[in-house]
Amino acid sequence: MIRPLWIQIKENSLKKINECKTILELQEVMKELTGKKSELTEIMKSMGSLEPNERREIGMITTEIKKVVAEANQNKQDELVSLQSVLDCPMDLTLPGKEINGGALHPITQMCYDLNQAFLSLGFEVYSEDDISSEKYAFDNLNFPEDHPARQSMDTFWIEGTDDKNGCDRLCLRPHLTGGSVRYLLKHGAPARFVYPGRVYRNENTDARHERAFFQYEALIVDKNISFSEGIVMIQTILEKVFGRKINIRMREGFFPFTEPGYEIDMECLVCGGKGCKVCNHNGWIEVMPGGVIHPNVLKSANLDPEEWTGFYINIGLDRLVMMRYGVDDVRLFHSADLRFLSQFK
Repeated sequence: MIRPLWIQIKENSLKKINECKTILELQEVMKELTGKKSELTEIMKSMGSLEPNERREIGMITTEIKKVVAEANQNKQDELVSLQSVLDCPMDLTLPGKEINGGALHPITQMCYDLNQAFLSLGFEVYSEDDISSEKYAFDNLNFPEDHPARQSMDTFWIEGTDDKNGCDRLCLRPHLTGGSVRYLLKHGAPARFVYPGRVYRNENTDARHERAFFQYEALIVDKNISFSEGIVMIQTILEKVFGRKINIRMREGFFPFTEPGYEIDMECLVCGGKGCKVCNHNGWIEVMPGGVIHPNVLKSANLDPEEWTGFYINIGLDRLVMMRYGVDDVRLFHSADLRFLSQFK
């Protein structure tokens, strides 16, 4: 009589386990099969009143049932986990798969990383600072006269509540990155080779080449006896590394308060191949960076002797370089957050 009962208990247990559809349901079934009020437990409680031979036989059968139920439970649990931990319904392996849409770096961010690698290979350090600057670092330290138009609210975004202050207490969104050069030199001294990428803010009208918030990438070398030709070689090397080929450039005389002499550095427009388009104002060239020899007054602001030290600036218009790399004719597209446009650069 013991053997048929064992077979019945075993078959019922395996059937209930096999019919489970969820992990929670399986847990409830296992509690029913092996818990304090289960049929198996009740049989074990009655073993004390049995003869030794019967007690030994029931003990062996009970151990075997527990082993079989435990194995069935583990197998069913593995099956349910593989299907239901990810899927809410049974998986149909005959259905076609779905393409996984992967993300990618924004083209401006990618260009920034490429420039970082190029400059690091030339022995430069990558430096960064906060987006909020002050009148002292944005203008005073850079030899801007007090009546310079860039100081006016028509060009610079001044922080509300600091209009009646001056120097370090008059705050603004940085209108350029050049203020970071003095901040770096005051902290680290000279000689120095560093770049500092970041977003800058200008109160101006937007068009195909201009935005109110855009990215710059500035580089500065400060050392003894820096020659002008070293600056030219740096410019040509960087552009060649970024575009993978030699880029035609030209330099025009330009005035910037923080350089002496200063230059406008143009590259041949890659959107039209130098033929003329709306990006290059139909002249075949586009300004990508101002540059020049660092002004003696800027060195004095950094507590450096201009008789001993000199340097060379370049300030790269990062957005415009990206336009040249991909042949895009409107800078506003990069800041539009339009995935239809940005997905092209994966």
